[in-house]
Amino acid sequence: MPKDTNGHLIPGAISPERKVPHSIRRPPYIGRPKPPEYKGDNTYNSEQIEKIRAAGTIAAQAIRRVGEAIVPGVTTEELDAIGHEFLVSKGAYPSTLGYRGYPKSLCSSVNEVICHGIPDDTVLENGDIVNIDITAYRDGFHGDTNHTFRVGSVTTEIDQLIDRTAEALRRGIKAVAPGRQVNVIGRAIESYAKRFGYGVVRDFTGHGVGEAFHSGLIIPHYDSAPQFSDVIVPGMVFTIEPMLTLGTHEWDMWADDWTVTTRDKSITAQFEHTLVVTETGAEILTLP
Repeated sequence: MPKDTNGHLIPGAISPERKVPHSIRRPPYIGRPKPPEYKGDNTYNSEQIEKIRAAGTIAAQAIRRVGEAIVPGVTTEELDAIGHEFLVSKGAYPSTLGYRGYPKSLCSSVNEVICHGIPDDTVLENGDIVNIDITAYRDGFHGDTNHTFRVGSVTTEIDQLIDRTAEALRRGIKAVAPGRQVNVIGRAIESYAKRFGYGVVRDFTGHGVGEAFHSGLIIPHYDSAPQFSDVIVPGMVFTIEPMLTLGTHEWDMWADDWTVTTRDKSITAQFEHTLVVTETGAEILTLP
């Protein structure tokens, strides 16, 4: 994703897929055009939750390692290499690699890219921001998380967007409680984001995760989503991952069928955790 003369991102050169040692267990969708249908109920027992936590911890540690390398002059391709090597060193498979044909081991979404940016030869510059999204698969379970990083010094407006997006995630997590519908999460997030006039992305959501990378359960980040009425119960595992923008919530997709950008090219930030529902609220499973 180099930039055009207006400073907007354009597709860059993508290197060949990285290799994963044969000793590391692959998710069941590898080598298939799409994953097998998930037939579970999005709840897990204590042993399974600990496996999700183990995968989530590796993903969070990988993001921390990648974040240490984010400086002006680094390419997103180089960041992918760091994340990939860390995951495989822990015996984990990079969940994105080969998922529905995705070619890389993490997503690197720069500036106006909402999500699913593919690492390439884009050189990060001072004032950019980049969201790093990593999911680790180990012992049959996925742990999914992401974090938005500043590249050098950013403007006050962008700095506030990043901090407030992180706060929106915290508020979404705080809204989780057994007996509530999942749409309460989006209500909490958008009511906060609207105070600042931010766009709240609607079409890319949180999701059930665990045995499946995406189970089919949808967690909305916006208000007025009564169609998402699943009831939250203890043992349920899913992600919350709000995407806020300085402009519109509307989006365009590149010809690669992955990279999603804001339609008005406004800057966007995102944060994500995998969590498990407890008797009283939620516990984060993606802490380093």
